[in-house]
Amino acid sequence: MRRRRPQSTGMTILVVVIALAMAIYRWANTPTPPTFPLPTASGDGYLFCFWNVENLFDDQDDKRGQTDEEYDNWFSRDPAALQLKLDRLTQALLQLNDGKGPDILGVCEVEGTRAADLLRQALNKKLTDESLHYRSLLMKEVAVGRHIAPAIITRLPVKGNRTRLLGSQMRTLEGHIDAGGHDLVVIVSHWTSRLTDETGERRAKYADQIYGEYKAMFLSNPQVDLLVCGDFNDPPDALSITGHLRGVSDAKRVRQSTATEPLLFNLLADKDPKAGFGTLMYQNKWYTYDQILVSPGMLNGAGWQCVPESVQVVNNLARPGDKLRRPWRFGEEKYEGERGYSDHLPVTVRLKVQAPKGE
Repeated sequence: MRRRRPQSTGMTILVVVIALAMAIYRWANTPTPPTFPLPTASGDGYLFCFWNVENLFDDQDDKRGQTDEEYDNWFSRDPAALQLKLDRLTQALLQLNDGKGPDILGVCEVEGTRAADLLRQALNKKLTDESLHYRSLLMKEVAVGRHIAPAIITRLPVKGNRTRLLGSQMRTLEGHIDAGGHDLVVIVSHWTSRLTDETGERRAKYADQIYGEYKAMFLSNPQVDLLVCGDFNDPPDALSITGHLRGVSDAKRVRQSTATEPLLFNLLADKDPKAGFGTLMYQNKWYTYDQILVSPGMLNGAGWQCVPESVQVVNNLARPGDKLRRPWRFGEEKYEGERGYSDHLPVTVRLKVQAPKGE
């Protein structure tokens, strides 16, 4: 007698066929991500900027925790205050790069993607040349005590599907910028404040996490183009940076990095905070907490390249008449007096990239 084929087999085939058809339908109807040409760099290259923008919250009441509720409520019920905050930030940023603003902007202290996108839109409204518009926003929302996450805003093409957070419960974002087939890895991080981490243990943990990721990249590709930036709440000579992150001031040592201990070149390591390289002032003393570091691949003459001598702190954002030239903060709702920009100063550096592959 001939055996009947079990009904379950036919049902399985039907399910597979339906699933395949649905997958093809989704693929055919998925909108293609917009493509746009690589913006032309100035003669000095692309401008990278990192800035702690001081409590940038959006226009919605998201019922944040106790510390953030003040800013969350304030901006959601006072659109004029939020607009002034955005106006101040865009005013400062669009003075850079001959009025074009930075080509790649890393920021921290941003509530979420909506707040970051409000800044992106505000910048674009002031840029009449659409070819200079910021088309990409890279961010993953995170709440680590506070809702103040890092983000990347850029007019250059990106690999958005590679955006991720590093570590667990950490304000560290990894994004990828693509210029003519050359991949630039940008890590933006905001380390724990000294007020809540007196021993530095948590800042060291941030550094260890970033260094572990960097070392894995280096072992896979010693020529990886990596830029690490952030508000580290530690100066360049702190153990968290020199010992845990392996950030040094000797470019030659960095170029000679080995797989055993690859190093990072800290562009601010040998700069005097009292001589124009301080990024914030606390109790009338300058500190360089906002820093930029690069891998050996950014110093090897191929792919993405850093121009170390171009590093600057944008130190013209002081209150008029302030002899100490302190960062002019925007402040909280009860802040008295005219509002400025942020309690930190931006840091910039020029980046260059060789001709696209195949040309």
